[in-house]
Amino acid sequence: MSRFYIGRNIAIGAAVVLSFSLARAADDLPKADNILDKYVEATGGKAAYQKHHNEVSKGSLSIASVGLKGDLTSYRAEPDKSLTEIDLGGMGKSTEGSDGKIFWSKSSMMGPHVKEGAEKTQAELSSKFNAELNWRDLFKDVKTVGTDTVEGKDCYKVQLTPADGGPITQCYDKESGLMVKMTMTAQTPMGEQTVDSFATDYRKEGEILMPHKIKQVLAGQEILITIDSVTFNADIPADKFAVPDDIKALVDKK
Repeated sequence: MSRFYIGRNIAIGAAVVLSFSLARAADDLPKADNILDKYVEATGGKAAYQKHHNEVSKGSLSIASVGLKGDLTSYRAEPDKSLTEIDLGGMGKSTEGSDGKIFWSKSSMMGPHVKEGAEKTQAELSSKFNAELNWRDLFKDVKTVGTDTVEGKDCYKVQLTPADGGPITQCYDKESGLMVKMTMTAQTPMGEQTVDSFATDYRKEGEILMPHKIKQVLAGQEILITIDSVTFNADIPADKFAVPDDIKALVDKK
C-alpha cells in the first residue's frame, strides 16, 4: 500500500477495506486444532500412536560445511524419558538425556551440563513422548496464523504456545497434512538461537509415517539428520535413562 494518501477520507476507507480483507482471510483459514488432528490421522491415526510406549531411532548426523559426520542413536520412552547419543569419531561423543526430572547434556568439548531455567523448560517439552498425539496437553494456545510455501509446497502456518516458553511455528502441507517445517527459538548454553527444521522423506515405520530426513538451519550452519531405522516398544534396559554420575555430582553441588 502506498505511503502517500490523497485526503483523510481515502486513508480511512483504505484502512476499512484492508481490515475487512484480513478478517475474511483469517476466516478462510482452517482451525489449528483441525490441522494438528489431520496430521495425526495422516501419519497413522490415534490408535497407532497409542500402541507405542517407547522407541529407538538410529541414523546419522552430518554438517557438510565442516566435514563432520557421526552416528546417532535416540532412545525415548513415555512419559518424558530420553537419551540421544552422537558419536563423532575423532571429535568425541555428545549425549543428552532426561530421566523425567533432571535434563542434561555433555560432550568431550563442553563437559557435563545440567539444563535449568528456560533451557530445562524447552527440554521438558521436547522429551514428551507421543507429543504429536497429546498436543492438547502440551500447549495452552494453538492458532493458524497464515500460509506459506515451503520447498514448493503450499502450507498452513500454525503457532503453538506452550504453558511456559516461547511459541513454535509449524508449517503443514495443505494437500498431505504432513508437517514440512518448524521454526523455534532454541535455548542453548550459548544463548538463544533461531532454528529452522525441514522434515522430508516421510516413510512408514510400522503403522506410523515418519520423516527420515531432517535438515536444521542453525546460526548459518546446516545440520542434516538421517534416520535409518525406528523400533517401537523396544527392549530398552531399565538403566538406559539413568542420570550419569558426573551429572549427579553437578546437581548435588548446586
